Amino acid sequence: MRVLGILALCALLGGCVTGGDTVAFRASSPQQQTLMRDGQPALVSRLKSSLVLVRPAARQLQVNGRPVFVVGINNLGRQPVDFRVGQVEAAQHVAGSDFEMKVVTYEMLVREEKNRQVAAALLTGVAAGANSYSASRAGYGHYTTPSGRTGTFYSPTAAVIAQGNAAAQNDAMIANTVEVGQRNMAALEQSVIKDNTLMPGEWYGGQLHLAPPTDTGSGGQKTYTIIITVGPDRHVVEVAQGPAGA
Repeated sequence: MRVLGILALCALLGGCVTGGDTVAFRASSPQQQTLMRDGQPALVSRLKSSLVLVRPAARQLQVNGRPVFVVGINNLGRQPVDFRVGQVEAAQHVAGSDFEMKVVTYEMLVREEKNRQVAAALLTGVAAGANSYSASRAGYGHYTTPSGRTGTFYSPTAAVIAQGNAAAQNDAMIANTVEVGQRNMAALEQSVIKDNTLMPGEWYGGQLHLAPPTDTGSGGQKTYTIIITVGPDRHVVEVAQGPAGA
């Protein structure tokens, strides 16, 4: 039951994609079984000392985007076993040749998120500066008398009100930028799979992110293999990805 909770949480964090690709799994040995979990395809692979359950993190994968899978691992043995993200392999099959699909690690995703936060902070700073400048000009106005004479005036009260509103808006923008960044970091920490030692009987799981497969031009259909190593076991997962409804 614990692994179902892990899968549900990671799938929820994976989000929803509309108009994207769907995936199908192929059992490549008698030790594997394809099945459906909550309306989504999944594959169970059972070897001597471990069991691996794989399913997509969302009902549809983003076209030309990174495939994200939720992986649940169970240590069936009597000794602790190690799972290392660096030992996960993925390769796309194109016209009889195999091409590596890089595994995007937690550390890489954190680095990307930090870069995104820097860019967001810069944009927020520019917006806040423009907001403050606009507020600083809010006290100035123009008038025209009935005789046609024109001029300018300055209202300290209007300026103070506008600057106060701008300061509140800027504070809210900055706080929202910080909050979104913290929330994204927390989601990565909670959902992405990492190196882990599994004790006997223990379940562990999380999201596995892969580099996007290459468009082969064959109607958007792509096939690739993911190899998940748990201790001495190598679980070979065969995946077919293509447009929804194809």
